[in-house]
Amino acid sequence: MTKTTVIPRHIAIVMDGNGRWAQQRKRPRLFGHHRGAEAVRTAVKVCGKLGVECLTLFAFSSENWKRPAEEVEGLMSLLATALDREAKSLMKHGVRLKFIGDTSAFSQKLQDKITKVELMTADGDGLLLQIAANYGGRWDIVQAVQHLVNDNQGSPITEESISKYVSTTDVPDPDLFIRTGGERRISNFLLWQLAYSELYFTDLLWPDFDEAALMDAIEDFSGRQRRFGMTGEQIKDENHA
Repeated sequence: MTKTTVIPRHIAIVMDGNGRWAQQRKRPRLFGHHRGAEAVRTAVKVCGKLGVECLTLFAFSSENWKRPAEEVEGLMSLLATALDREAKSLMKHGVRLKFIGDTSAFSQKLQDKITKVELMTADGDGLLLQIAANYGGRWDIVQAVQHLVNDNQGSPITEESISKYVSTTDVPDPDLFIRTGGERRISNFLLWQLAYSELYFTDLLWPDFDEAALMDAIEDFSGRQRRFGMTGEQIKDENHA
């Protein structure tokens, strides 16, 4: 990391490639998801060390229910196990855990585990770790508008008012979006929030996305000029004001 490295306040990641990583090694897809959990630990550790405010991970999309039943069941089991295993470590390192998405579709036992660990880590003063589970960007916008209409009868609907009801309302929008696995698409993730995020795609499969790979993404982000609709000259003038 150089002296001029700009650390994103909020990083969002689509952790793609677990299944393919396992298949390349002639192992079941779930083996790749278990190895992917190790990459999650690395990302959380590095972001905490760098002072990133928020890390949002796409763990299970609302479309992932279409996957083979055995894989879905295995993912639910892996999530439950990870909550049990990682809770004390998250507390120790000041990481606050928050789930975004429609978790009501999960078993009551898993919902209870989620609530328990969220409460256990609620006082964390370090990294906010957001897990997007049974989440979809379109769902997020629809539920935000529904709540807005219900709570504000007759009030105008604006960008600002919708932003107050999306699932990430308490944190800044992602500065940096990362997708591993070689695909170049957002896949219905944080559609509202990614409007001005810097997009970074890598061919690395998620289990291979280590600390060096994350730092490469952050260094790439540091070299970009974020204009938010302005010209490059305006940004330079603003920075020197």
